[in-house]
Amino acid sequence: MLRYLKPITAFFPILFSVLISVAQDSSAIKGWAVESKKLVDGKYELLFTVPVTDGWQLYAPNQVLLDVKTTELKFSDSSIAQEGEFILGSEPGKINSAIFETSVSVFESSASWKAIIAINGTVPAKLQGTLFYTYGKNDEFYPSNPYSFTVTMEGGVEAASIKINSIDIHKPVNNCGDDGTKNKSLLTIFFLGLLGGLIALLTPCVFPMIPVTVTFFTKKSTDKKKGITNAILYGLFIFLIYILITLPFHVAGKAISPEIFNNISTNVWLNLIFFAIFVFFALSFFGLFEIGLPAGLANKMDSKSGLGNLGGIFFMAATLAIVSFSCTGPILGTLLVGVADQGAWPLTVGAAGFGIALGLPFALFAMFPHWLQSLPKSGGWMTDVKVVLGFLELALAVKFLSNADLVKQWGLLKREVFIGLWVLIGILTVLYLLGKIRLSHSSPVKKFSFIRIAFIILFTAITIYLLPGLTNTKWADLKLISGFPPPRTYSLFTIDKSKTGLFEPMHNDYAGALERAKTENKPVLIDFTGWACVNCRRMEEKVWPDKTVDSLMRNEFVVVSLYVDERKNLPLAEQTVELLANGTEKSIVTVGDKWSTFQIENFGATSQPQYAIISPDQEAMTKTKFYTPDADEFIKWLECGLDAFKKSKKQ
Repeated sequence: MLRYLKPITAFFPILFSVLISVAQDSSAIKGWAVESKKLVDGKYELLFTVPVTDGWQLYAPNQVLLDVKTTELKFSDSSIAQEGEFILGSEPGKINSAIFETSVSVFESSASWKAIIAINGTVPAKLQGTLFYTYGKNDEFYPSNPYSFTVTMEGGVEAASIKINSIDIHKPVNNCGDDGTKNKSLLTIFFLGLLGGLIALLTPCVFPMIPVTVTFFTKKSTDKKKGITNAILYGLFIFLIYILITLPFHVAGKAISPEIFNNISTNVWLNLIFFAIFVFFALSFFGLFEIGLPAGLANKMDSKSGLGNLGGIFFMAATLAIVSFSCTGPILGTLLVGVADQGAWPLTVGAAGFGIALGLPFALFAMFPHWLQSLPKSGGWMTDVKVVLGFLELALAVKFLSNADLVKQWGLLKREVFIGLWVLIGILTVLYLLGKIRLSHSSPVKKFSFIRIAFIILFTAITIYLLPGLTNTKWADLKLISGFPPPRTYSLFTIDKSKTGLFEPMHNDYAGALERAKTENKPVLIDFTGWACVNCRRMEEKVWPDKTVDSLMRNEFVVVSLYVDERKNLPLAEQTVELLANGTEKSIVTVGDKWSTFQIENFGATSQPQYAIISPDQEAMTKTKFYTPDADEFIKWLECGLDAFKKSKKQ
């Protein structure tokens, strides 16, 4: 049995490092220059040069040291290939390496080499690639350092700009639509955080610490006034500690790009990481092992609580956060991941609610120690709470795996498989609450309290509700959980789209939509969406089937869905580097890169769904519309767009 698991304690630092990690040159190897020279059609020579800082060595290409290639050239598109080995432009020196115990070739002042590449197909005006190199000194060795480059190609085809000058959502023909995103309101997120904090209070890691905390403050306070002051400070510090957890997200948002939070919900690897983490948390809740910090760290924090008044109280609050991590981590992590795609402030607001719910009871009990007598005693009910949370963590893990599956279109978790796993989790939860399943650390069920019966009824009802989702019938829609499972079209069954009642837009074909709109004399309705977008599925399954909405979309508009998380590579000639309005450059390689940048540059948003109505000449008819679960409101906006289109034709 594992008692202390260090890796899980680094969950949030690891997540932060994933969000803000960018390839950087070492201070020893920087100042790369890349030039290209056309040899014949489809064949080019790339020249790489770089200075080397004194005292360091850059390993020459065409060597393999301990199964590590010293230099590699990689491209995102399979139509580009390097021919032969690197051609040295300057002569490297030889050193006897203590690391590799052999003679190796290195550059110690400046380096240059060439690579011949062949391009099968249309040559882009700007070629993007990554050079992996190795360097070191003495007994230091740094493998696989990436340098991403863009180089102009003679005779290459220039990709069309993503920025459309005529689209100005601030000056539409009709001034209807939304001024900002409409995801969960900050107040809703705050209350979700508050609920998460209250749930965390009932866990075995937190609840038993209440009397310990009260004892600490009772001994520390010499009079009632000082006791109240200390208690307020204690609750405030708990609140501030959870606020601090979200600060890296604010830094990351400023340091990287406005898409960083949206990428959390759509990035395949991040979703797989979250899947693994929540399975890990669930297994811990089931009692297979205990998650905690190394005893030395926890003890050190506890010892610091004996410092002066202010410092001691702060370290007491930090001790609570650390010791209770194994129970609060999964709950807080679930909350943060659930709203991460909306930006940094929703994260902070959610964590604030969590910190208040966790800190306020401790502060109140510290103020009024006699309240402890009214608290229920710790017991088996805490284990039951923890196990039920474990089942809920498994259900969330399935959702994260589904996000990755949808983005990559692997076909692993079709809709019926997803729902089947949730049904299985629901059945296991009910059996556990009935006492039919027991875990090693759970107690036998001696009596059924009102709360236990209520939860049995709740999970039974949810499980029964999910059962029709395993079929291919008209009852399989499951509109109450619309958006969480994969769409009806992502199914094990052969779906007759005409019977689903769902309108099928054009897929990622913006140019085709404009051409069709010109031919049919209709406005274009752009649907910015994503495979892993919950609210997008809710719109498609709840609002789009409305008779009026369906009729308008089918008959009055040309509708095109642009998937911002589509991981398929663009044709090579369309892969480019786009100069954004904020003065930075962005690499456009995948279909999702193109449409997410198109959305940001022209419509000023990163969240999905976002709907826009434009003319065939790409003029904005209205402001854009975000998530709108009210069909009548969505209809009014569509009709406003049609009215704007008629006005524009008369001008």
